[in-house]
Amino acid sequence: MHTQRLLLKVAYDGTNFLGWQVQKQQRTVQFVLEQAISEYTGRKTIITGSGRTDTGVHAWGQCAHFDYRGTAAPNQMVKGLRKYLPDDIKIIAVIPVKSDFHARYNAMERCYQYYIAKCETPFNRLYRGAFPRKKIRFELMQNAAPYFLGKHDFSSFSKDNPAVPDHVCEVNSSFFEEHEDYYLYTIRASRFLHNMVRRIVGSLVNISHLELEPTIILKWLEEKQARQTIIFPAPPQGLYLTDVVYPPEVFIK
Repeated sequence: MHTQRLLLKVAYDGTNFLGWQVQKQQRTVQFVLEQAISEYTGRKTIITGSGRTDTGVHAWGQCAHFDYRGTAAPNQMVKGLRKYLPDDIKIIAVIPVKSDFHARYNAMERCYQYYIAKCETPFNRLYRGAFPRKKIRFELMQNAAPYFLGKHDFSSFSKDNPAVPDHVCEVNSSFFEEHEDYYLYTIRASRFLHNMVRRIVGSLVNISHLELEPTIILKWLEEKQARQTIIFPAPPQGLYLTDVVYPPEVFIK
């Protein structure tokens, strides 16, 4: 048997997880996945994610890699892992990748989507962001969203982390859509900082609520400092990690 590096594509309901990353004596997505894979393979297994998600944040396109020593085919592994996983996590795919593949560092682009409920109900409260004290004006948010496009220093839109000195990200898509009972914000970028998407959504909601000129986003970006009175993190329940894109050459055909 030889060791093979595998890429997991994972979906999860983040409601009952304390985020992605392993934390002592806490239920996290990474911890539950590592336990399940270790039980399935009979070997202690460590997985490395494409990035972290906070408590309450969901995913249907999270990715992670691990090294596997065994004979099960990827499709067998998808089925076999089901009995070791709780109902709020599902393995969507197991994909062979090259031995030097890294789920975080090889990612070219990530996509997040944020759902804003038009009306909060007992049934959407865990899966939509709600802003009952804010006036949501769709056209203002729609007009403001493109101002995040391009390469910028996003210090004003991230939680300070001394371990991450580089705050430059390149945003490739940033737009709103209106649906029957919710608004949907989509953002694609080369990378994201801690709390970045939630703070972007919070700022767009305040631009709507306060009827600010969309160009104020350029001023906030230039300031490189979070303005907590206006730029605030939207609730985690509305946020989903939907896709992670990798270059085709990392996959084994």
